Amino acid sequence: MIRKKNPGVTIETLIPDFKGDWANLDPILEVKPEVVSHNIETVERITQKVRIQAKYWRSMEVLKRLKEGGISKTKSGIMVGLGETDEEVIQTMKDLVAQGVDILTIGQYLQPTKKHLPVLEFVTPEKFAEYKRIGEELGFYHVESGPLVRSSYHAEKHI
Repeated sequence: MIRKKNPGVTIETLIPDFKGDWANLDPILEVKPEVVSHNIETVERITQKVRIQAKYWRSMEVLKRLKEGGISKTKSGIMVGLGETDEEVIQTMKDLVAQGVDILTIGQYLQPTKKHLPVLEFVTPEKFAEYKRIGEELGFYHVESGPLVRSSYHAEKHI
């Protein structure tokens, strides 16, 4: 309906991992939004701590299936400042590239409530710039990396 009302519109869809029920991807693959995003959120080692019901490799599988299903641009995002190492962030980038992910966002984790995990580190602007450079070298089509970056940050640049 969106495309009927406005044929020139670009659609970006943010989806969950559907708990591995891959049939839920079918309607998305049928509509083929220009960008489909599923955020990995963090590195493999601390995924269970950050996203209790999430599974790192299940999220990677979502991204792989989207790309294999004909989605032209896939996107994911991670938060930093949760105790991850540079090596883990880079490995996460490599894992995302291996799934065919085109666009990556990297932002500073901010504790939303006292019940959530605390911020363990405020990442420097220089480190964010380094992550951007590394991401581009690894082959991402576009990388947004900075303390205030969120998954929709500068989305108009991702198309």
